[in-house]
Amino acid sequence: MKDLIDKLEQTSSLSKEEWSVLIRSRTPDTADYLFERAREIRHRFYRKDIYIRGLIEFTNYCKNDCLYCGIRRSNQNVHRYRLSREQILDCCEKGYELGFRTFVLQGGEDGYYTDEVMTDIVQNVRKRFPDCAITLSLGERSRESYQLLFDAGAERYLLRHETYDAEHYGRLHPNSLSAAHRQQCLWNLKDIGYQVGTGFMVGSPFQTPDNLADDMIFLKALNPQMVGIGPFIPHHDTPFAKSPPGTLELTLFMLGLIRLMLPRVLLPATTALGTIAPDGREKGILTGANVVMPNLSPAEVRKDYLLYDNKICTGDEAVECRRCMENRMKRIGYQVVVSRGDSLVDIN
Repeated sequence: MKDLIDKLEQTSSLSKEEWSVLIRSRTPDTADYLFERAREIRHRFYRKDIYIRGLIEFTNYCKNDCLYCGIRRSNQNVHRYRLSREQILDCCEKGYELGFRTFVLQGGEDGYYTDEVMTDIVQNVRKRFPDCAITLSLGERSRESYQLLFDAGAERYLLRHETYDAEHYGRLHPNSLSAAHRQQCLWNLKDIGYQVGTGFMVGSPFQTPDNLADDMIFLKALNPQMVGIGPFIPHHDTPFAKSPPGTLELTLFMLGLIRLMLPRVLLPATTALGTIAPDGREKGILTGANVVMPNLSPAEVRKDYLLYDNKICTGDEAVECRRCMENRMKRIGYQVVVSRGDSLVDIN
């Protein structure tokens, strides 16, 4: 297994069979070796800097009915909300004062936020905070929509592909969605010139090592600027309520593999990691991650953006979130930096 890790570090590539064997046959000893190599590469490119993103969850309405998601359309128990342009700008203002220089506007696929509405929001954020990066995470839209938002001032876009395999994708999503269309959206975003982020769930229902191998091969081909992965965590109001969650152990192993394969990528230690283990985000950083995403959403709506159960940081004020994250990173020898935190991956 260590030979495969060495090969990955030297060539940034493995065959599907090699990926499957490495994932399926991992051991604690293999993981320790992987994390050591991943940390060294992460420090080579990003030193011990931690980039922070200010996450603004501005709507929990969604037209889709993904089987794993707590804000799926058919969940009648969700208290729905939308933030206005001024509320979003107020979140950005507070974030800017706290040192955030990247804002992530994330929401369900909500038809209220048309191209006209979103373009207006993006233009206003760009005008008021010209030195900040604007990241959008709005799901699947047309190429024309992506272009309009890019022209308005958005620079980054996050769209997890969730799983590359079409059959597996179909078991997690309604028939109206397809793996092929989602992947095409990512290629469109990249072609337009966005810094692109994608990713997948670890331990989702029906997932196999071969599925994860396909995900790694897709990431290698796409060469995104950011990869966000996290463990699957069930939500009580979904068809997968009783499905077992993904594990911290496998999620950390996949983080280390991604760092070796894509040495310059931005790699978040996600909120989901911190949800399944109190020190999950710290462990993510120590296995090669270099981004954290504290929440800037108004405290009164955070509990309503519940994609999965027991999500952490739903009651904190933004300033508490920021200080908590800084202290957590300092305790493990890393420092949060005030920066846009651009990826070192070439856009084209």
